[in-house]
Amino acid sequence: MKGLCTIGRKLGIGVPLCLCLLLPELAHAAEEAPALMPQAAGNTLWTLLGGILVMFMQAGFALVECGLTRAKNAANIIMKNVLDFAMGGILFFAIGFGLMFGSSHGGFIGSSLFFLGGADASTADGMWNLTFWFFQAMFCATSATIVSGSIAERTKFSSYLIGSALVSAFIYPISGHWSWNSLLGGSGGWLGNMGFIDFAGSSVVHSVGGWIAFAGAIVVGPRLGKYDKNGKARAIPGHNLPMAALGVFILWFAWFGFNCGSTTVADGTIGYIAVNTCLAACAGTLGAMFTIWFKTGKPDPSMTLNGCLAGLVGITAGCFEVSPVGSIIIGFLAGILVVYSVLFIDQVLKVDDPVGAVSVHGVCGAFGTLMVGLFAAPGYGTATGLLYGGSIKLLFIQMLGVVVYFAWAFGMGFIMFKIVSALFGMRVSQEEELKGLDITEHKADAYSGFQIFSNE
Repeated sequence: MKGLCTIGRKLGIGVPLCLCLLLPELAHAAEEAPALMPQAAGNTLWTLLGGILVMFMQAGFALVECGLTRAKNAANIIMKNVLDFAMGGILFFAIGFGLMFGSSHGGFIGSSLFFLGGADASTADGMWNLTFWFFQAMFCATSATIVSGSIAERTKFSSYLIGSALVSAFIYPISGHWSWNSLLGGSGGWLGNMGFIDFAGSSVVHSVGGWIAFAGAIVVGPRLGKYDKNGKARAIPGHNLPMAALGVFILWFAWFGFNCGSTTVADGTIGYIAVNTCLAACAGTLGAMFTIWFKTGKPDPSMTLNGCLAGLVGITAGCFEVSPVGSIIIGFLAGILVVYSVLFIDQVLKVDDPVGAVSVHGVCGAFGTLMVGLFAAPGYGTATGLLYGGSIKLLFIQMLGVVVYFAWAFGMGFIMFKIVSALFGMRVSQEEELKGLDITEHKADAYSGFQIFSNE
């Protein structure tokens, strides 16, 4: 076009006449281009923006995990989070997306969506499939990276990558199929067809990651020095609370893409979903702070930060279904629950979870899923909870979903880590753990040239 207009100027016919000469060519190109109505274009743009925000959650998780663990393992944490995303994205493209959104045949999953089934970007359907893959791939990466924090500071990097790959390719997509298969026009999956509600993934994403993390922490075992000879838990403080706090703020910000973007439609519902998401996070922060303050006499920062995440995880299943008042109640209760869960897992079960991932994502994900059966409010979604006069059937279905996701994720996670441990070993040597994984696993130093002093 530029060349034609230049010739037009030389011939003295001007740019307007030049454009007229191009009109037939432009019209023909427009006919061949995929047609998108304004609403469809808006939906695509909104879903893409939501996916971009969810991708930013990887940065949040990396900072939270780094901040709540020791400086000698910071580079290892970063590597795991980066590889969760990079490797998981390829595997979800090749295998996971097809398993999750392909059609079901007699209980077996068959799909033309492996490698996106050669999605044709010249059609409206093809463009939507590509956009939807991008959005869902971010969710897959989130579920996989939850595992990283629970087995931090003592796990072989190579063995971790094997586990992360299996989560992204098989464990997460298969159970996701049960609830979300209808999102791309599939049969719905057996849980979804029963009426199970998990709008943005308290169970599908967070509990799956949390229960796999629980299995991993059990198989790998506690860090050196975590428990004394009498089995009493010792605190191993993280090296950078401001970093952890920044990670929480990033997660809070990106969570609006997680929950609001799950509409995949740019309509008015995204406003109240954002309100519910924000209020639950606020209430979770307060619930955790007041609870730990009451129990210990001090408002502990790390527990307070986990309270914010607990509120976010708790509201994720019902952000489309509950009222703002309901979201405050759910978030506040999740904040209380996460404190008791962290203490119970750490001190009673004696499972070492350095960042509280099992409690935040597994326990509070299950809790938030159950709360849909109670707090789903008329006028806010498609269901009515028990507290608003709805049937108890919804609560039973939510309970079933919680049990199923625990059994699947914990069971498959335990089997997976046991096999990887037997074949390759899950844990580094005692000497490597004492030196730190940055040096022994990566020959790197996250804080080269700085001396990190202990306050003990």
